[in-house]
Amino acid sequence: MIIRELKSGDAPQITVLLNQLGYTNTDEFIEEKIATLLEDPNEITLVADENDQIIAFISIHFIPQIALKGDFARISYFCVDKNHRSSGVGKLLEEYCEKASITRNCDRIEVHCHSRREKAHAFYYRQEYVESAKYLIKLLK
Repeated sequence: MIIRELKSGDAPQITVLLNQLGYTNTDEFIEEKIATLLEDPNEITLVADENDQIIAFISIHFIPQIALKGDFARISYFCVDKNHRSSGVGKLLEEYCEKASITRNCDRIEVHCHSRREKAHAFYYRQEYVESAKYLIKLLK
């Protein structure tokens, strides 16, 4: 298995993983989204590639802070294929995320993880994440 950066040709395999997270119909726009991510200097998406099969990916955004010395990283999407969970690949990708975040002068990583994803919560706690204050959103029309 190798860890590498996302490539535009990875769209079909990323769609499969997103489907496992409950995000259906991404095949309609995934190539455009990947192109946007690849052009963004404050974003990195890593994949775990095993024999030309993507078995996991993590998408990380680096966000500069105006009022704090350190910046922060946000894991926006993170999925390990259902057949490879609890194999250590998620831990490996999260550790890559941590190293990349430190390199980018981040002093913390945040992640939003839906309340129904209890096994994912347990993973993050093992990786030393702690719960933080409220997470609020405004849906735009």
